[in-house]
Amino acid sequence: MKIIHISAECYPVAKVGGLADVVGSLPKYQNKLGFETAVVMPYYENKFNQNNTYTIVHTTRIEMGDTQYEASVLALQSSKLGYPLYTVKIPGLLDREDVYSYPDDTERFLAFQKTTLDWFLHLETKPELVHCHDHHTGLIPFMMSKAHKYESLSDTPSVLTIHNAQYQGQFSFEKLHYFPEYDLSHSGLLEWAEQINPLAAAIKCAWKITTVSPSYLIELRAAANGLEWLLDNEKGKSSGILNGIDTEVWDPETDPMISKNFHSNTIDSGKRNNKLFLCDQFELDPKKPLFVFIGRLVGEKGAELLPEIFETLLKDSELDLNILILGSGDSEVEKQLDTLKARFKGNYNTYIGYDEKLSHLMYAGADFLLMPSRVEPCGLNQMYALRYGTLPIVRSIGGLKDTVIDIDSKGGFGICHEHTTVAEATHAVKRACGLYQDQTRFKKIRKQIMQIDHSWDSAATNYIELYQSLTHQN
Repeated sequence: MKIIHISAECYPVAKVGGLADVVGSLPKYQNKLGFETAVVMPYYENKFNQNNTYTIVHTTRIEMGDTQYEASVLALQSSKLGYPLYTVKIPGLLDREDVYSYPDDTERFLAFQKTTLDWFLHLETKPELVHCHDHHTGLIPFMMSKAHKYESLSDTPSVLTIHNAQYQGQFSFEKLHYFPEYDLSHSGLLEWAEQINPLAAAIKCAWKITTVSPSYLIELRAAANGLEWLLDNEKGKSSGILNGIDTEVWDPETDPMISKNFHSNTIDSGKRNNKLFLCDQFELDPKKPLFVFIGRLVGEKGAELLPEIFETLLKDSELDLNILILGSGDSEVEKQLDTLKARFKGNYNTYIGYDEKLSHLMYAGADFLLMPSRVEPCGLNQMYALRYGTLPIVRSIGGLKDTVIDIDSKGGFGICHEHTTVAEATHAVKRACGLYQDQTRFKKIRKQIMQIDHSWDSAATNYIELYQSLTHQN
């Protein structure tokens, strides 16, 4: 079966969030199962693309209203990713360093989708299934099924995976002239709340819908930024498949980014070495429990509460702990977090920005990972933490609910709280401090969680079974 994933992000080519990790891993594991899987994404002017060699496999001209753009599809010459990678290069639209947040994002991603479909028309062997990821590729199922130009693709099954339904890519019908010609009676498939909504269109037009965890699928029917009714209505073609992690990249036994490699039998010395390295780098005391936050400083992650949470904990005379932050996002939150450094020197530090190597070191050296998320469709950080023997402290939502069991429950190994509040988050940290004092139990749990399997093997198989159910119908 020839499967093509279409996405705005793919690690290590371009990463903003967890979407990139999924698209960078799932195809590799599907290929290992014997399927022909590839990825198509935009070509950005970033370090990865500048440092790698591509060959042109297709050229075309894309009309966006009265403007025409030269467009080409490039194939990565290296096979190092574990799957073929194709990038769509459109000078004037996609030739920028950042992935998102440009005023013409609508035009950028619509042109990307049209170029991808134009290329499909010229392939000797057409894809047998197209897997779209989030709203940036959400118009493809509509265009494949309704646009006259792509009529030959109308019988090709399409799957939509919703990684985050908060972002839907809405834009005005005034931009309808960017679309390839179609019967205007089908415009209702594009519309939601009187706008063109790419995510809603994909939910309506894709043959199957998946979310990145079973709990997130249920939660979306009650909270999906306006799409609740639609998702409930389409529940018959929807399923929740929990993401996995790439256990080749995230392996403490071989990870080149950490200070000392370790496995479950050498966890004590391995964690100690990485913790010493981190604490030395950030002027923290390695004798104290180390709590870390790794992620985007945005409302979905409960970020605006972090300064108050940390100040409350650090001022508590009964607690003696270290806190280290790696993240970026809301500028006011960044400022507040940085301000705490002078007041709590020796117990608290931050790295505002993103550093892939530092994130690996933090998973390897930390004792606890904080995830007080308001929204967490799946969450990968808690899985990385488990893999590296770091206990997650999470709000029970979405994929966090599906992957972390509280220590007070049978077989529990993490610490859970029900709401994203300062009070509940600080109480959870205090429980963690209590667990840390019981080193025998703490070390037993730490060793236990390294055995939990969150590899892509199971999820990749689940997706293949879903694909096969569609191609057998076709």
